[in-house]
Amino acid sequence: MSERIRVALVNDYELVLRGLADLLAPFSDRLEVVQLDARHRVTVDVDVALYDTFAQPQRDDEDVTRLASNPRIRTVAVFTWKMDQDLIDAAVSRGATGYFAKSSTAEQLADGLLRVAAGERVLDEPRRRVASGPGVDWPGRDLGISDRQSEILALITQGKRNDEIAELTHLSPNTVKTHIRTLYSKIGARTRVDAVLWGTDHGFRPDHRSVDRATSP
Repeated sequence: MSERIRVALVNDYELVLRGLADLLAPFSDRLEVVQLDARHRVTVDVDVALYDTFAQPQRDDEDVTRLASNPRIRTVAVFTWKMDQDLIDAAVSRGATGYFAKSSTAEQLADGLLRVAAGERVLDEPRRRVASGPGVDWPGRDLGISDRQSEILALITQGKRNDEIAELTHLSPNTVKTHIRTLYSKIGARTRVDAVLWGTDHGFRPDHRSVDRATSP
């Protein structure tokens, strides 16, 4: 593909989007980020919508369906920590042609997007949830909060229950509880209300809603 591909970045958190844009910036000769505004649905023609799953309030496959049905988007790729085979299969069945682990390097991600835009199906190998690669950002990282803890706190701040968090993060309920205990210790919270207030004050509430979830897929 000789011309630059056009990429839209999709997530509800501005910090996550800016981190993704910075990650892809060295490859601006081959790909162009044409939409980085989480306040709106994708409203321009793009070759690939890159959907970052961080703290999304619904199942990822539901959002993938909505993105894949948008006539402005030629194809959809997913960028995630969750690499279970059933999640990969669900995303593909809903219209995704790329599925990339957040442990990917910037070069691996850019190459994958180019291949997806050229019509290939590019799926990283299934594995247990992966660690974040260099350049991946999340709320609270500069405060010593891990990627998993950050996502869980973001979902708590959105008002999700523990069972909902377990389903959305694909973690066991006991693992979620363990992360919450560690998280509470880090932020000095004693109750869930304390955690919600702390999260609201420190950028864990979504900035926008980047996928129109008012309409059924």
